Amino acid sequence: MPEHVILVTREEPIALATINRPEKLNALNWALVAELADHFEELDADPAIGCIVLTGAGEKAFAAGADIAEMAERTPMEMATGGFEAWDRIRRIKTPIIAAVGGYALGGGSELAMHADIIIASERAKFGQPEILIGIMPGAGGTQRLARTLGKYRAMEICLTGEQVSAREMHAWGLVNHVVPDGQHVEEAKQLARKIARQAPLATRMIKEAILAAYETPLEVGLTYEKRLFAMLFATEDQKEGMRAFLEKRTPEFRGK
Repeated sequence: MPEHVILVTREEPIALATINRPEKLNALNWALVAELADHFEELDADPAIGCIVLTGAGEKAFAAGADIAEMAERTPMEMATGGFEAWDRIRRIKTPIIAAVGGYALGGGSELAMHADIIIASERAKFGQPEILIGIMPGAGGTQRLARTLGKYRAMEICLTGEQVSAREMHAWGLVNHVVPDGQHVEEAKQLARKIARQAPLATRMIKEAILAAYETPLEVGLTYEKRLFAMLFATEDQKEGMRAFLEKRTPEFRGK
């Protein structure tokens, strides 16, 4: 894999991570996902970064699936153990991530977009899980995240037919937050990222944690979890500053403490 497959640009308080394989339609392979996880973890540990935008280089694709040449001769054991650790590392990132999707987000590319917390898509963006067309199935969360977001019936149709779905349809179904004119998806994502990054960092991370927990817990457990995080924030300096600024009618200065 060539150098600089992931390009990271810091525009504090946000960062932009770009998958840089436009000649391969930003196809994913294990090394690329591991490198992306490395960058995300570095950014996650940086208090100067409050939100991360993820996109793909070029106009044609966010990421048009996995690198089939790499996968074709893999054994079941290799596929079961090899590359999924990096996906799990991305899932554990605490900093909010916005996927800026222009062009194709297919297979692993669609699954990568769904690892983000917010999705901004261009008008021409296409989503899909075409694994069925080559005799396999989604393996990085596609069946699970689509079912939880779109419901059983739409998830079944998408995964069983391999057909592509437009950004407008995904927006109507609740997977995409905003659809913007072609070429504006990155800038729109960066504007939203800056808005998020201005908020109290500890509260931002706890909100992400609580919402993700809602996918995995019964309502009663989730409500208890939310209350605990809510109470913990009253031990922070940012809570004092935020409420004091509200009462004094000024903009708060959050410090992540």
